[in-house]
Amino acid sequence: MGPKHSCGLFGVCSHRKAARMTYIGLYSLQHRGQESAGIVASDGKRFRSIRSMGLVKDCFDDANLGGLVGRLAIGHNRYSTTGSARPTNIQPLVVDLKGVPLAIGHNGNLVNAGDLRKAMQAQGSIFQSSTDSEIFVHLMARSQSDSLSGMIDYAAEHVRGAYCLLAMTKNTIIALRDPNGFRPLCMGRKGNAVVFSSETCGLDVVGASYEREIEPGEMVIATEGEVTSRRFADLKRLSLCVFELIYFSRPDSVVFGLSVDGVRKALGRSLAREQPADADIVISVPDSSNAAALGYSLESGIRLELGLIRNHYVGRTFIYPTSELRHNRVRIKFNPVRELLRGKRVVVVDDSIVRGTTSKKLMQMLRGVGVKEIHVRISSPPIRYPCFYGIDTPTRSELIAANCSLDEIRRFLDVETLGYLSVEGMLGATGRKPNDFCVACFNGDYPVTFTTEPSKLALEKLQS
Repeated sequence: MGPKHSCGLFGVCSHRKAARMTYIGLYSLQHRGQESAGIVASDGKRFRSIRSMGLVKDCFDDANLGGLVGRLAIGHNRYSTTGSARPTNIQPLVVDLKGVPLAIGHNGNLVNAGDLRKAMQAQGSIFQSSTDSEIFVHLMARSQSDSLSGMIDYAAEHVRGAYCLLAMTKNTIIALRDPNGFRPLCMGRKGNAVVFSSETCGLDVVGASYEREIEPGEMVIATEGEVTSRRFADLKRLSLCVFELIYFSRPDSVVFGLSVDGVRKALGRSLAREQPADADIVISVPDSSNAAALGYSLESGIRLELGLIRNHYVGRTFIYPTSELRHNRVRIKFNPVRELLRGKRVVVVDDSIVRGTTSKKLMQMLRGVGVKEIHVRISSPPIRYPCFYGIDTPTRSELIAANCSLDEIRRFLDVETLGYLSVEGMLGATGRKPNDFCVACFNGDYPVTFTTEPSKLALEKLQS
């Protein structure tokens, strides 16, 4: 059962049905955030917006989408990593910036957001939300530049951490990605329209052709009939989030230039080589582990079966913030195929274990239908450190692998064997250079420091 994620971004420039395309794109990115959704559209004169708590299907319908007229639109699915779940935090945020309407949506997490907020509040700034996205807006307002891109430059000079951003004025959409490249953001084309999406699955669903990724430290500016690009920051230590490939992104997406499905199969093959098991069948914890389980089966020669059936009308278990709700959702989310599993020695392939509580519930379900032996195999290394770059992992005290030995986790789950993939095996399965990825949640090597900076120092930097 995986960690919590943050948000999905989608935007369209130069299409008469920009808002409807954005709605469809957000639907395909629903897995990236199920807390709230919003779309802001521009007809070149004014903004119109719909923003609401809940799933995309609950926030929009034909009637309200019909009111979102214009050839530009940006949209956002949210799961909070910074800021609570409340209506004021729904994105895209819409503000008046130096007399110009601005809509802005953000995916990621700024590690110095707290210090910047305190420093600006000390100078009289008033915040309407508790999101990192509003930090960008306040910094942009402090810029001496008259251009939107110049204001973003100023903001980018002061923030640290992970961010993909879509910003829209009445006739322009700007997309940018932090200089470490933590989170994915790509660009495509549909006729004369330019389309931005957190993942390529968003492009596919609207019939847009994939063009390329937004590069780390790059700003792309799209207007009617024109797209320009420039670098707003020097490339830092490349820090692609490997969990995008392990768990977060949809398997039909291409992320960081890699097929998510292909990487997950390779992870499963590596897992089978490193952590073999003597068993009758392999099953996955659907859906994010399906490809890894297939890879494990292909490499081990143990046949793959559909031993757990997922109720697709229940969202990802991480969306529910209390342990009681998570446990209830696990019970109705998965149902074991009793006749298939009874009396079998089973390899259960999952992508990660965070707290371990939901995994334990799942193992109890399998025991309850008469599984003879359970061999748990995890297609990532043990998560021992929290993430500060846009994944809402628990504190170290809540991470089971940070506090328990492998055998202690095995006994907690009540399974015969437990095996994790090594960091080396995981990185080797990607096909990219090992140093391209952030693996801080596994080894504690954080590529961007997050030490709290005294507010006084932050204030001095803002004044300089």
